[in-house]
Amino acid sequence: MIHNLTLFTTAGCHLCEQAEALLKAQRAGGLALRWEPVDIADDDALFARYGWSIPVLRDGRGRELAWPFDARGLEEFLRAYPADTDAR
Repeated sequence: MIHNLTLFTTAGCHLCEQAEALLKAQRAGGLALRWEPVDIADDDALFARYGWSIPVLRDGRGRELAWPFDARGLEEFLRAYPADTDAR
């Protein structure tokens, strides 16, 4: 079982880099997860929605975690629901 996430981001976003570092640390700690970065600059609707709140994580159920979050907040978000049963 694995957590499949979308990371809404954009190029040059240092906060997004921090969020990705937190994700990498969770994975290194043994949590099964993968994420797909989506650059909001490539989509007007995404930019309108997330332009001031990136980085934002979305899980497969549509729940979102917006910045700011730390390692503990990320862990709570990920553990609140079981991982996906499919390994997309």
